[in-house]
Amino acid sequence: MTQAIQSLHDIADQFDAIVLDQWGVLHDGSAPYPLAIETLRALKTKGVRLAVLSNSGKRSAPNANRITAMGFDADLFETVMTSGEALWRDIAAQRLAYTSLYPITRAHGDAQGWAKGLDITLTDDLAQADAVLLMGLPDGAGADDFAQILSDAKTRGLPMLCTNPDRASPRADGVVVLSPGALAHDYQDRGGDTRFYGKPHQPVFTAIAETLQTDRLLMVGDSLEHDIAGGHGAGWSTLFIQGGLHASAFRSGDVIQTIHDLARKDTAPLPTYTLTRLS
Repeated sequence: MTQAIQSLHDIADQFDAIVLDQWGVLHDGSAPYPLAIETLRALKTKGVRLAVLSNSGKRSAPNANRITAMGFDADLFETVMTSGEALWRDIAAQRLAYTSLYPITRAHGDAQGWAKGLDITLTDDLAQADAVLLMGLPDGAGADDFAQILSDAKTRGLPMLCTNPDRASPRADGVVVLSPGALAHDYQDRGGDTRFYGKPHQPVFTAIAETLQTDRLLMVGDSLEHDIAGGHGAGWSTLFIQGGLHASAFRSGDVIQTIHDLARKDTAPLPTYTLTRLS
């Protein structure tokens, strides 16, 4: 049974470290959520170890810089791990043999920044690519905008490397936008070879647990499908934040029943705890 709590402080001393999702937990893409910085500073002062695990297609450093630019202290988190970082490391270690990638990104230059240090080519010609790199989608983009690209990639038998498995992402004022995971699942449904990096897939959970050198961890996230399911699969306790991705579902009705309904819809496990927002 999921336990509703009033503050992260209520349970923090039960864990060796707390791992937090980024979008929907720390910030909405443009600004920190109220009390988020204050809460984490207080936990850090008490000696609580903090880390970030994000389904971001970018590498760890740009995400750490983004968090700091929003007002979070630079030394607040022991480590920031992203799904984009995990893919970069696999290619750098030659665990993957791709040499020419067709990028789909949220903003111009994202792929070039991610690829620095790798012996690969980025191309805007699918005929020259040996895989599609799906990092992000422009805000306001719809799945139909990429239908032809998916069809052509499937015809060519290209694998898709998705470094953001999230299907949707929260923005300011309760807006929710399409995220790369939706496109990747569409490609998979078409019979395309889709390879996901990030939550809920276990390699990123293993990587951050090894970095923190403990498995007595709490995963804090706003996605039952990714944060909660992934943390549960890793054997961690989980805390579901109501005010992120699924905020609109909690405008009325019983909180616990709503979580049960959402978990059933996403075929996800129930979280150990729930909290309205980080506090």
